[in-house]
Amino acid sequence: MGAALVTASYGLIPGGRADARAQAVDYPSAEWQPASASNYTASNRPATYSVDHVVIHVTQETYTDTLAIFANPKKKVSAHYLVRSADGHVAQCVRDADIAWHAGNWGYNTRSIGIEHEGWVDQPSYFTDALYQQSARLTAAVCDRHGIPKDRAHIIGHYEVPGTDHTDPGPHWDWPRYMKLVRAA
Repeated sequence: MGAALVTASYGLIPGGRADARAQAVDYPSAEWQPASASNYTASNRPATYSVDHVVIHVTQETYTDTLAIFANPKKKVSAHYLVRSADGHVAQCVRDADIAWHAGNWGYNTRSIGIEHEGWVDQPSYFTDALYQQSARLTAAVCDRHGIPKDRAHIIGHYEVPGTDHTDPGPHWDWPRYMKLVRAA
């Protein structure tokens, strides 16, 4: 899957914070589909860590299976958002203030928002107009909310995270098109 399994153990901040915020979403168009609290680190970003990147992923799974993976406490993986291929529907799985375990690099996890996209890197048919359009709107909103420049230095693919062995979003991801949509949103 696009989100890398985090191999180090990161303790959660006690106090049930994730449950208290379960119904809130940071992106108004998103549906709340929470990841297991065992699959991310509760935090208070940007007070604890500045957020300065968006990391684009492709799941290598279906939308439904990805939600199940994020909800499984044994998987130790999550992303902030998941975009469905067919219609661009957005699920939020981890609050922006918390640290999703998506990049496979703790430093990047602490300072980025992870956006997963349903599909496979070698099947470009999953990269629908709806997926690109809704993902670009989401990415633009995240950038606006966190003051992240809308450029390729700050909106990166998982393959660009130092130390990763992932290739997503893959060779069929249309970066010029995507960035044009992000800037226009």
